[in-house]
Amino acid sequence: MLVHLQVMGIEAIHIETFLSLAQQHPVFDVRSPAEFELAHIPNAFSLPLFSNEERAIVGTHYKQINKQQAIKTALPFFAQKMVPMIETVEQILKTNKQPPTVLVHCWRGGMRSAGVAWLLSLYGFQVYTLQGGYKVYRQWVLQQFEKKYVLNIIGGYTGSGKTKMLQQLAQQNYPVIDLEEIAIHKGSAFGGLDTPVQPTHEMFENLLATQLYARATTYNSIIWLEDESQRIGNINIPIRFFEQMRLAPVYFFNIPFEERLNEIMHIYGNAPKEKIVNAIIRIKKRLGGLATKNAINFLLEDNIKESFAILLQYYDKAYTKGLYNRVNVEQIVIKIEAPTTNATNNSQLLQSLLKTSHHE
Repeated sequence: MLVHLQVMGIEAIHIETFLSLAQQHPVFDVRSPAEFELAHIPNAFSLPLFSNEERAIVGTHYKQINKQQAIKTALPFFAQKMVPMIETVEQILKTNKQPPTVLVHCWRGGMRSAGVAWLLSLYGFQVYTLQGGYKVYRQWVLQQFEKKYVLNIIGGYTGSGKTKMLQQLAQQNYPVIDLEEIAIHKGSAFGGLDTPVQPTHEMFENLLATQLYARATTYNSIIWLEDESQRIGNINIPIRFFEQMRLAPVYFFNIPFEERLNEIMHIYGNAPKEKIVNAIIRIKKRLGGLATKNAINFLLEDNIKESFAILLQYYDKAYTKGLYNRVNVEQIVIKIEAPTTNATNNSQLLQSLLKTSHHE
């Protein structure tokens, strides 16, 4: 297959080269819409050779009859898509003002990518395919979580403005990864209020691996993250990477309860009551029957602050348990007393601390 592709002027390339070229040229994923929706290479375009139904038919013929019959079945499906596929690629290249170079992949780097690559090459595009396809890409993704990184963690109780601090650091060109942004969830039972649907676990891994690789190769220095439990909504942080997070220094911002309560009010105070009640019920077993009842009653009486105060006390206890359930906690947790949740001020506090420690 590789020899045939090279004869046609199509080169099948290694994953590292493929991802490097993907920084400059569009990637076209020719798997079915269902495969793409489950997960894909970040920023790739869906250019399915077969619909979900067509893929099932071709696959059945391949398994139950033979390869030749599968190809005969596939060709009419392919034929009716040839012109639309070319026009789609042309439009994307025109929109992004790219030179006529495209990257194509399927699941294993087999017939689907070969067929589409042949068509696009015949039309005049410079085409590269991925050796081993998306399957090899997934192997690359999982390898990123096995690598060793130098991490620093922003810590603090719920409502401390940790995410805003990360954003401040990013604006100052510190290498930052916002796990909650990737997961589309703020972490607590209320983290999914009025947010889009979370990505699949596989897509989360793809996005995280891409950011880790970019930060490590571009900055070659410390990566800053927010302190998280392993689970963010319905997403689990890959265990190997999470273990590294648990061993990293934690810069814990100790901010007064009232300040944090005001921050929580600002973020969630206007959320629909029904959604807040449902979120409270989800943590009922851990919160306790009486606290759950009181939190809901305060909410229904429009005393939102008292309701949130009960919840914040619960999350403070849960966070304390997670914070101190670390190896060598006395050595890796650095407490910073901060009077407010002001992210700009706290970012300056952190940088002052870092400068001081470097001089010592």
